[in-house]
Amino acid sequence: MALGTLDRSLPPFFNQGPSVLSKLVFFGALSLFLMVADARFNMTRPIRAAIATALTPVQWLAVQPVRAVRDASRYFIDLNQAQSESAQAKERLALQSVRAGQVEQLAQENNRLRQLLALKEQLALPVMAAEVLYDAADPYSRKVIIDRGQAHQVDLGSPVLDESGVLGQVTRVHPLVSEVTLVIDRDLAIPVLNVRTGARSVAYGDASVGGSGMELRFMGSNADVQEGDLLTTSGVDGVYPPGLPVARVSRIEHRAESAFSKIYCMPLALTSGARHVIVVKPATADLALRPPPGSPVAPGQRGAVK
Repeated sequence: MALGTLDRSLPPFFNQGPSVLSKLVFFGALSLFLMVADARFNMTRPIRAAIATALTPVQWLAVQPVRAVRDASRYFIDLNQAQSESAQAKERLALQSVRAGQVEQLAQENNRLRQLLALKEQLALPVMAAEVLYDAADPYSRKVIIDRGQAHQVDLGSPVLDESGVLGQVTRVHPLVSEVTLVIDRDLAIPVLNVRTGARSVAYGDASVGGSGMELRFMGSNADVQEGDLLTTSGVDGVYPPGLPVARVSRIEHRAESAFSKIYCMPLALTSGARHVIVVKPATADLALRPPPGSPVAPGQRGAVK
């Protein structure tokens, strides 16, 4: 039998029920009927409600993986955001702390400048404002460097004061800066006056290395000195104006084997952290000069100069 003569139709065994065309026409008409009926009379609403109710658990299960991924991503985003906000808050807190410290420091500096201004008004000698730049590099001396020198007409030996009292004395002058030896330096001595008793003495810097105090030397064991006595400049040296606060007696040691007492004093000036100071012209220029030998003496002064 030739290949082209084969019968391609279905055998009679499978030809049961309506034809394909009949099914198409039937289901097409049924679809049109349901659409018109649903549009006019809402006949399929209960069916849709029942189907939606039945599929709700399936939809919930299908959405859970997506929701879990979304919640996890949101958790990490919120965690990163919270960490970032915490870091920013700590940074702002540190900045506020720094600013608070600066405000307190500025307030203290303003108070010291006001006290310096008041001290400047009390002095009759010319004064000059200066700023402490840094401490001297010599570990065996107590000196600081200020930002005034020969160009600013700073004189050698000028007293240097802060808002609390005598800080030191200018011992070296450079063109733009000057070296100030502090009162606690072992090589500096200041004639002082005990305000309570009126007794004069000399205060020296602490002789120990790194000392931060002063001492009264060659004071007898029976000297009238008490703890808390205020020491001011006596003015007899012609350098320091009289009446400037220098130190206060802090401790007295009486030694049986010695005729002198060991008297320790604490300087009133801020020797370890002064920043703004004033430089005073030496009081030597205000002292009356001693007339040379053989010069005529005024009648009222005869016998005054020996």
